[in-house]
Amino acid sequence: MTIERVLIVDDEPLMRNFIAETLKRLGKEVATASNGQEAIQRLNQESFDLVVTDRKMPIQDGLEVLKTAKSLHPACFVIMMTAFGSVESTVEAMRLGAFNYLIKPFPPEALEAAVEQCEAQSHLLKENRYLREAIGLPQIVSQSAPMKRVMQDLDKIAKSQASVFITGESGTGKEVIASAIHQLSPRSPFSFVKVNCAAIPETLLESEFFGHEKGAFTGAHVRKTGRFELADKGTILLDEVTEIPLSLQPKLLRAIQEQEFERVGGLRSIRVNIRILATSNRNMNEAIETKVFREDLFYRLNVVPIHLPSLRQRTEDIIPLAHFFIDRFCTENHKTKKTLSERACQKLLAYHWPGNVRELANIIERTVVLDFGEQIDSEHLYLEPIAAEKPPETGLSLVGQTIHQVEKQLILDTLQAHHQNRTKTAAVLGISVRTLRNKLQEYGAENYKKAL
Repeated sequence: MTIERVLIVDDEPLMRNFIAETLKRLGKEVATASNGQEAIQRLNQESFDLVVTDRKMPIQDGLEVLKTAKSLHPACFVIMMTAFGSVESTVEAMRLGAFNYLIKPFPPEALEAAVEQCEAQSHLLKENRYLREAIGLPQIVSQSAPMKRVMQDLDKIAKSQASVFITGESGTGKEVIASAIHQLSPRSPFSFVKVNCAAIPETLLESEFFGHEKGAFTGAHVRKTGRFELADKGTILLDEVTEIPLSLQPKLLRAIQEQEFERVGGLRSIRVNIRILATSNRNMNEAIETKVFREDLFYRLNVVPIHLPSLRQRTEDIIPLAHFFIDRFCTENHKTKKTLSERACQKLLAYHWPGNVRELANIIERTVVLDFGEQIDSEHLYLEPIAAEKPPETGLSLVGQTIHQVEKQLILDTLQAHHQNRTKTAAVLGISVRTLRNKLQEYGAENYKKAL
């Protein structure tokens, strides 16, 4: 993240001009104030990445400017200047939050070096603030032939810079594979930023992606850095990318192609260097044909496709995964290590796993937390009855009905069969929870409330 906007505060016009010209050569946007009071007024109205202020000034001095800047904008850097350097004044400024201290007169190179230090520190703080993946490669169980095929080329894929599109049913581990790609890549020292496109309201998604300027819309009280900017030099994961509204997809396509974008309400183009990973549980051909997702955006993302098999297609991994989750949840919940009985193994292998690996993890965690003893037996494993996974017979003929009517009936019947559980209903239908919610709203307030 670079320093973009700088406020220069000095009562000497020549010094203000000297600093302004130096910073403009670095491509910075510059604003000036001739005294502390004027600077504080600007800080109350605008946001700045850096304040370069004189220590001694009429009306209000540099320490007051420093206090105001750090109070209103904690992430703002402050460089203090003075012609009367002393140990006491330096210590006081640093105690109040100044990042650096320059003794007048100083050459342009000294100011440029101080700004570079601010930018380096800004990048470091950004990485430490953002929630990153735990150190180390995520453990991936891959004893089955389908998963071995996935893992076979993972290292080569990770070492490249190509965009990767990961598809598969909900709960198959798409995010785990994405994490592994980042950890194995040359970008692993930098940020791995995840965006759950289905969980962010459509009206806020553009701001989440690209950030916004102060005053860009109602409630935008300060400038916000977007996820694309946070991922600079690293990797960004667009989870459930097909849930992005069609109106935003052209701007996303340009940002991916050009590695450049503007914040909402901003005019300045921001360049980044990021790698794109995307996931979806939808049928992409259908999404393109129904105009839900742009074909050109899909091809831009789908440079390297990875399809994850469902747990039903990798039965050899079910018991190893169960043992992996038992060890993990026993450790997390401070339980003694447990084993699986033969009958429990048979029950797990006979189940159809509509929720895939995520469902298996939830079932094992529930069993570990309830702590039935050192051995987990079949009766300790609560699995949904297979019959409940099928929508009930309605007795209605499909002849003479529109596709819309059939779709509506299928969704409502499936929702009823799963006791109004929208997450499981969406998984069985092969759609996202957001799509299910939109469909229910489309059917009208009466049906929507009844379904909830």
